[in-house]
Amino acid sequence: MRLLLAEDEKSLSRALVTILKKNNYAVDPVYDGEAALEYLETGNYDGAILDIMMPKKDGLEVLKTLRDKGNLMPILMLTAKAEIDDKVEGLDLGANDYLTKPFAAKELLARIRAMLRTQTVQPDSMLHVGNISLDRATFELSSKTGSFRLANKEFQMMEIFMCNPGHLISKERLMEKIWGYDSDAEINVVWVYISYLRKKLEALHANLQIKATRNAGYSLEVME
Repeated sequence: MRLLLAEDEKSLSRALVTILKKNNYAVDPVYDGEAALEYLETGNYDGAILDIMMPKKDGLEVLKTLRDKGNLMPILMLTAKAEIDDKVEGLDLGANDYLTKPFAAKELLARIRAMLRTQTVQPDSMLHVGNISLDRATFELSSKTGSFRLANKEFQMMEIFMCNPGHLISKERLMEKIWGYDSDAEINVVWVYISYLRKKLEALHANLQIKATRNAGYSLEVME
């Protein structure tokens, strides 16, 4: 899943990006409210972490603008303030949760999992398509014949496919969701990771295939 992190304290931002990436989230950092709003309005994010005190626009302004436009993306607010009024205002504006600095990494990850769970139709961490399962908690891709623990970007790509079986997903969309707008990676890196996943699916005797459609993209298909 792809998250936007809006935090103007760059040392904290770098630390949070490292934590999130180690836990298989794709994350784009921005450092002011205007940039946060610009990124979030693309629709390429599954959730956002917004600091309240930011330059240009504060987190509450960004939250209000999104909610006024009908955007129901899960949002976790961060603040150095512990005052009840700030929490109440954020929640009244439509924030999903609130975390006061300083906080433990484990608590941040638990809050993110909880807010993203509201987006998921399935009640648990498992995705199932055909004879293949993907465990979002352990990052394991498995069948009755075995399992693989997927690396970060492999997991993100397989999660996208298994959340959208049968749907064409363009290379450009995969680049945006997994590598982000500011990545230096070449577009052919998508094919490289698809190749990795195809080999794993074959080793698991999957009745699934990642099908390429010329000039359109890729789709996860159940084989008859």
